[in-house]
Amino acid sequence: MTLTIPASAASGNTAGTEPAAVSWHPVCEVDELEPAWGEAVVVEGHQIALVLVEPGELYAVDHRDPVTSSYVMARGIVGSRGDRATIASPLLKQVYDLQTGACLDDPALALATYRTRVVGGMIEVEVAA
Repeated sequence: MTLTIPASAASGNTAGTEPAAVSWHPVCEVDELEPAWGEAVVVEGHQIALVLVEPGELYAVDHRDPVTSSYVMARGIVGSRGDRATIASPLLKQVYDLQTGACLDDPALALATYRTRVVGGMIEVEVAA
């Protein structure tokens, strides 16, 4: 889920609250994303799929499909199972929970997930350096 922070609050000192090897990276304006559609971004060498399920509900998961190792998850099928927002691989259709990354079809599979926030309209993703 997305944490929305006013731009004035984002510049505050966070020393000691987060591990030094993890940092927030601006990736794009939230207005550049379309609901129910994914976009791929590269942050610190990680290919990440940003998925705006609906306004205010943003997720970031690994862009790499765990089954085929293809970088395609941003082109996956966005949907839901019950109250869980999901994305299905566009190749073999395994369905993943966007919040946890867990595969709902095969418990042995999972997508890495990344925290997101919106600061002054800019999407930021938290990634280990």
